[in-house]
Amino acid sequence: MAWFKRESSEIHTSDEKRVRTEGLWVKCEGCRQIIWKKELEENLNVCPKCDYHFRIDSAQRLMLLLDEDSIETQDENMESTDPLNFSDTRAYKTRLEQSKSATGLKDAIINATGALNGRPVIVSAMEYSCIGGSMGAVVGEAITRAIERALKERKPIVVVSASGGARMMEGVVSLMQMAKISAALARLDDARIPYISVLTDPTTGGVTASYAMLGDLNIAEPGALIGFAGPRVIEQTIRQKLPEGFQTSEFLLQHGMLDAVVHRKEMKAYISRALDFMTPKAA
Repeated sequence: MAWFKRESSEIHTSDEKRVRTEGLWVKCEGCRQIIWKKELEENLNVCPKCDYHFRIDSAQRLMLLLDEDSIETQDENMESTDPLNFSDTRAYKTRLEQSKSATGLKDAIINATGALNGRPVIVSAMEYSCIGGSMGAVVGEAITRAIERALKERKPIVVVSASGGARMMEGVVSLMQMAKISAALARLDDARIPYISVLTDPTTGGVTASYAMLGDLNIAEPGALIGFAGPRVIEQTIRQKLPEGFQTSEFLLQHGMLDAVVHRKEMKAYISRALDFMTPKAA
């Protein structure tokens, strides 16, 4: 295990003083360089050496996209049940409780309203650290409510996806959310209200197969893994080596499955320009 990953890394001086280094440094998964954590955070959790985009949580997403002091969260009291009494290596109820303790969220989604460069918008941001950002009944209901709120208030909606797909612990209930959200988006489209889908690392499974790819504008962060089945599963199934960079956002852009790949620092400005084009502000 690397020295900067150890739980109790210490440097001993001659006078036996100890300087703790735990948590001060991060190893980049892109260039493998060691980065000072404060420098990384000041750079929006993007490696200053190679531009590798580290994963960030849903709260940080909202802060990056919405104007300061404009964020108001909704639909915070919904909680997942255990309709199948599911258990594998751990009981589903146990996983839910552990996720709540670790993230402070009741499920893998935050709904919020706010302003994006002064324009009122609605944002749904997924939380990958909550059971892999999996889409169950609560995530499906929350995103559907956000879409219906956008329809009622005639505000653009942005959904930030970060998910391993449908939540297997809820069986067909989770699969139903794909159709439920897609139907709500069809109503939004009929009303000619913009929907922008932001795909981050990773966006896979049933999320990719439904609302993540249904935006009027589908954009992704650099290097994000995007697909239905993972590349290892595909290779094992077809018994062939996949092309270099397969299922990265750049690969999907090259093959026409995305509209743009946008750096995290430029995401807010890019969405703002897109919304200005889609729904020009009244003079």
